[in-house]
Amino acid sequence: MFSHESTFELRERMVREQIRKRGIHDRAVLQAMLDVPRHEFVETRNVEEAYGDHPLPIGGEQTISQPYMVALMTQELALKGGENVLEIGTGSGYQTAILARIAGMVCTIERIDSLLAQAGKRLERMGYSNVKLRNCDGTLGWPEESPFQGIIVTAGAPGVPPPLLDQLDQGGRLVIPVGDRFIQTLLVLERHGKRFKKTRSGGCRFVPLLGEHGWEDDRR
Repeated sequence: MFSHESTFELRERMVREQIRKRGIHDRAVLQAMLDVPRHEFVETRNVEEAYGDHPLPIGGEQTISQPYMVALMTQELALKGGENVLEIGTGSGYQTAILARIAGMVCTIERIDSLLAQAGKRLERMGYSNVKLRNCDGTLGWPEESPFQGIIVTAGAPGVPPPLLDQLDQGGRLVIPVGDRFIQTLLVLERHGKRFKKTRSGGCRFVPLLGEHGWEDDRR
């Protein structure tokens, strides 16, 4: 495995060529991407591709996002350190680990039991003590742990779930892909009183966000 380069060298190259060159400038985000061993969060059969410029399957019809997209979404949260952050879509736990390197607490929700269990064991083994995990409908958020200074949704939604807006703190940011089931636009919403300043951060493609305020599960 990784016969020609060390995993740290691969992360350095990933950050230099895939992330920094595309305009990611937040030092905390760049450092987190450098520190977290991405190969620990992919399936064994895909470990050689862990630092490639693309998403990878992680089981349950879910994916670990492209490194650049992880960095972009994290940068759009504009974290300064110490925040309470909500993540919708734990997946393999990679984005969770990146957030946990910067935020004070990460509350992460995953609807697929097996993925959540694997991610929880992985994060615990790697020493992330500032993470809370929950298995439920992510479109409802986690009201008991709110308000959140940052909310990140790692699945494509037909619209912004109202419960997530309700749980966003004043001055906080919500980053979410919104569109159809195949192509979305990455939206950033910043709360000011009862109003939300909305900006767009380019096109993207995520698996569908399923739930009461998302898409219906066609497999039922």
